Amino acid sequence: MDTGELLFLLKGLQWTLALSAIGFLCGGITGLAVALARTSGSAAMERVTATYIALFQGTPLLMQLFVVYYGLALIGLKLDAWIAVAIGFTLHASAYLGEIWRGSIEAVPRGQTEAANALGLRYLARTKDIVLPQALRISLPATIGFLVQLIKGTSLAAIVGFTELTRAGSIISNQMFKPLLVFGIVGALYFALCWPLSLYGARLERRFAASCR
Repeated sequence: MDTGELLFLLKGLQWTLALSAIGFLCGGITGLAVALARTSGSAAMERVTATYIALFQGTPLLMQLFVVYYGLALIGLKLDAWIAVAIGFTLHASAYLGEIWRGSIEAVPRGQTEAANALGLRYLARTKDIVLPQALRISLPATIGFLVQLIKGTSLAAIVGFTELTRAGSIISNQMFKPLLVFGIVGALYFALCWPLSLYGARLERRFAASCR
């Protein structure tokens, strides 16, 4: 593999990182809203967000990307591949993170909320200063685990012609006719991204488990 081909792979890696960051950050913002709606006590909001989560958790990510890119084009909304996959990954991440954080919010001891109510704290202050910091700590291992899955899931963006790491590897493989070499390098790059995150998530999980004993 020459320098040009290696640089092309690294360019694909750059887009994989960018797509993962966009999906995780935008999905995190939307997911937080979903989690708060799921725990708001409003039956209507809980039903709507439960349906939203069920829709995105119950369908393949590949199909979701296909619908965003090709489905919207059928109604006259033609999106650039980058925008389409960013929207697709944002929606996908928001459903999963929303459910992870909903569980974490509900895992905060009820006594914390009751004590905040006794002190006269309103919903916003109670949520921001008491519930969410504890829920974030509880959710960290699962959140990091989802980020690992999201990074690997970016390989599906190739369905709409988006050139991330896996598609870049496929293009080079078709030129070199050395798939084992090319995808060995691609796999090593994914491993270098995901393995440290997996170790960090596992270490946090062990630490939190020890602190609860």
